[in-house]
Amino acid sequence: MQYSVAFASELDSWRWAKRAEALGFHAAWFYDTQLLNPDVFVCMALAAHETSNIRLGTGVLVPSNRIEPVTANAFASLNRLAPGRIDFGVGTGFTARRTMGQGAVPLARTRRYVETVQGMLKGETVEWRDADGPHKIRFLDPELGLVNLEDEVPLWVSAFGPKARQLTAELGAGWLNFGIANAPAVLDEMRSDWLAAGRAPDALQANLFFLGAVLTGTEAEDEARLMAQAAPLTAVLFHNLADEVGAMRGGNVDAGPLNNLLAEYLKVHESYEPADARYLSNHKGHLMYLRPEETHVTPELARATTLSGTRDELVDRLRELEAAGYTQVTVQLVHGHETAIEDWADVFAAV
Repeated sequence: MQYSVAFASELDSWRWAKRAEALGFHAAWFYDTQLLNPDVFVCMALAAHETSNIRLGTGVLVPSNRIEPVTANAFASLNRLAPGRIDFGVGTGFTARRTMGQGAVPLARTRRYVETVQGMLKGETVEWRDADGPHKIRFLDPELGLVNLEDEVPLWVSAFGPKARQLTAELGAGWLNFGIANAPAVLDEMRSDWLAAGRAPDALQANLFFLGAVLTGTEAEDEARLMAQAAPLTAVLFHNLADEVGAMRGGNVDAGPLNNLLAEYLKVHESYEPADARYLSNHKGHLMYLRPEETHVTPELARATTLSGTRDELVDRLRELEAAGYTQVTVQLVHGHETAIEDWADVFAAV
């Protein structure tokens, strides 16, 4: 199993990508969240310039954020900076879309987007549709060497629902999962979709993204680590549920054992202004920190909903994920707490 690192992209994320490379990490993945973080391709370009071996990927790019020729150009340019080290991670959009009050991009549109970008990266002439209709486009002078269309840019798809997993299998892409909830069982479902698409069983590449904290056994220190390094993911569970009840769906959801805590958060959520854009406050600090009002998130809840534990506990859990069939796991480093990479490198080395 390969070990990787992810960032809510920052202009100095390259420093930690470079450290990850020195520690033997396989890849560094950069989030594409335009209302929270600097541009993903700017951050990746800095990392490409400062590293020599580690892979660099979008984790994940959202189709609605850029037109296809712009995206293809960005990947081809990165591939010129870091030949053969670039990964095209794509999804229908969660954070980047929710921060603008929007839902996911339809799967059919995502497929067309992916196929257009992939075709351009292969040097093909493709049909691209703009507001005024279809147009044939391609890179005009790749032989000048200003961009790199020679080295492959592998495709990875973030897929949670059955139809998205089916699309991943049909495209023959690597699969990106996020969060530890039912991780082995969800991989079994992805494997079934993969086989149903006629893919070879051993060709499935499965990457699990997670947040968590390596605990020391000292109560005060461990609580601080859980709240800083793991709890931002726990908070996102409530951000999502609040959207499902309000801005995105306008209905009720069954949050299961989190129902009481969700009700507590919804009272806070109702106070956000403007009332027709509560998502602007709901997603502030998304995957980077807890807001002061998010008191429903406790160290105990953070530990239960993330990959957190002592070194030995984490080694056991990672071995279980490897046995389940995950080929890569990716820990997201949290803003201001990037030095946790040293603890995770120690854990990964022991697996």
